[in-house]
Amino acid sequence: MSRLLCYTRKPIDNVLYDPKLAYSMHLALQEGEFFRPLNHNSGVLFALATENHDGSLNPMSLKSPWIFPLKDGGYGVAAVRICGDGEDDAGSKGSILLWTTRDFIVYRELGLLRLGQQYVDWIKIRYDEKRNCYLLGWKERDGSCYQALYPLAILKEISGDCKPLMSCIVNPDSDENILGSFPKGAGESLSWMAANIEGAEPQCAVEISEQEAWYLRCKLLTPVSVGVEVPREVEVSLDGADTREQRMERVRQALVEQRAIVRYSDGTFCKKRIDWDLKELDASCPGDSVVRGEIYRPYFSFPVAFNRADPCVTRWNGKYYFIATNDADNNHTLYIREADTLEELAQAEEILLLDSETYEGIGGLLWAPEFHEIEGRLYIFHAATPGPFYEEESHIMALREGGNPARREDWSAPRKIVKMDGSDLCQAGKTISLDMTCFLWEGEYYVIWSQRQFLPKDLGAWLYIARLDPCQPWRLASEPVVLSKPDYGWANNHTFVEEGPYALMVGDKLYVTFSAAAVDTSYVVSYLVTERGRDLLRKENWRKNNYPILTSRSVEGEYGTGHNAYVEDEDGNIWNTYHARPGTDGVRSSGIRRVHFDIDGVPVLDMTEEMDLRETFRQVNTRLVFR
Repeated sequence: MSRLLCYTRKPIDNVLYDPKLAYSMHLALQEGEFFRPLNHNSGVLFALATENHDGSLNPMSLKSPWIFPLKDGGYGVAAVRICGDGEDDAGSKGSILLWTTRDFIVYRELGLLRLGQQYVDWIKIRYDEKRNCYLLGWKERDGSCYQALYPLAILKEISGDCKPLMSCIVNPDSDENILGSFPKGAGESLSWMAANIEGAEPQCAVEISEQEAWYLRCKLLTPVSVGVEVPREVEVSLDGADTREQRMERVRQALVEQRAIVRYSDGTFCKKRIDWDLKELDASCPGDSVVRGEIYRPYFSFPVAFNRADPCVTRWNGKYYFIATNDADNNHTLYIREADTLEELAQAEEILLLDSETYEGIGGLLWAPEFHEIEGRLYIFHAATPGPFYEEESHIMALREGGNPARREDWSAPRKIVKMDGSDLCQAGKTISLDMTCFLWEGEYYVIWSQRQFLPKDLGAWLYIARLDPCQPWRLASEPVVLSKPDYGWANNHTFVEEGPYALMVGDKLYVTFSAAAVDTSYVVSYLVTERGRDLLRKENWRKNNYPILTSRSVEGEYGTGHNAYVEDEDGNIWNTYHARPGTDGVRSSGIRRVHFDIDGVPVLDMTEEMDLRETFRQVNTRLVFR
């Protein structure tokens, strides 16, 4: 068995670790004498915001989380719901919030269970095998402590008839209470467990199986390379009539298909190309030969481009193209880079593609350009406005047939995205749209974008989805549907925003990563996921991850990471292009990093080059066997 520590954190400040982040459930696993924090010492369980009649949200957080095993497997989590920044939540007075989980990764929020009339300070729950029910103990604000027995149904669905089977007032320090005792909870007895964890305020510890502990390490610790495998022998078929050049070409052909298998700490692997050194090889000599090589590991120092946000890279006709929001001139131009390899993009010349003066109706705030291929033709989706911020809308540009993406003249004038009936997507001056992305899924083209209503009330930025007409890609082919709102503390931190969606297909699953919160150090990336065969236009067919997978705590020195896009290279590897700040006060700047996939196929966005492939593993060799 292993011990799992559940804790919250003390807020630091609104730059490094806000209350909306600190007031969430964190996890740490015991490793010898100490407990190791998971997920970069960041929260993994957040409370959902509540929603008003007009669609606006009330941020919520949690305190005093308590984990307990369920009768039929899995775990329950109970906590006291509080307002986003830590104040009492009047709507939760006398109640606790409940979740269930099978693995501490995916949670189902059940809702509030009313216990009494006063604010609850802490809660404890355990399954009572003798009575076949759940025993709850809690303390109210006036210092009174209670216990109650509840039926098993409370962990399946909370309803108005969830009444206790029995309840009484108790002495929390006594082991002789009528309904039974609990394990020790928060307090001095747990402080040693969190002694080495920054800001930790321990709440409870629970025994979990070794298999459950292994799974948590795989999911909530960034994988690192632990070994490399290469073929011990490579067979080369030679012909006695071959010239030396022909023999060497046969060797190259035999080696070019060989891949190194890099193994990672979570049991996953990745195949990587090998650059073989053939300078000293003499294929004309009889007998076997040893050939040495180096595993190919592109390195992108951060940043690859200062003052470039919302980057996107595409591979088109054998070349790579980079485009991004230009923060250096307050978003009045878009520049493109062209290179033969992904690595060369970092030093490639910038070529002006679009500005805010050439076209009528395009006056500035050129935001978040993205390359997308539709029916074999290349397009750029981006946001623009005729002038005022409150008239920002999603636009599209088309590359002419046979055109060069790096030639400004080969792109059409931007055209505004419209609804099915040709009407504007947003009402100018009241609502804006931006960050539109496009993807093909099960034979249909879809777009997802961020839309924000400012009048009559600012509702924050929500994600919308619709089908797209591929014959007229400036026109939607279905009515817009709300896909997600910034309803977790990490998404409404400093502002209510979800934006920057981008699709990534992994087997039968469709992931849409998106960015959330303000574009400062609080900016983060999380994801929505669905599966083949499901209607994408139904919100209930998507699952939203409860916590972000890329934050200011993920990679040292990178703050406010977000607005990412993906590109596949010639070897089949997926690369993440994103922006972050090199320092808490740094400008938004672009980075590139390989995307790994964990044991469940979920994208891993925080694996640095050294974690991906340690330098000690790069040098490899194999024996050439000539036949």
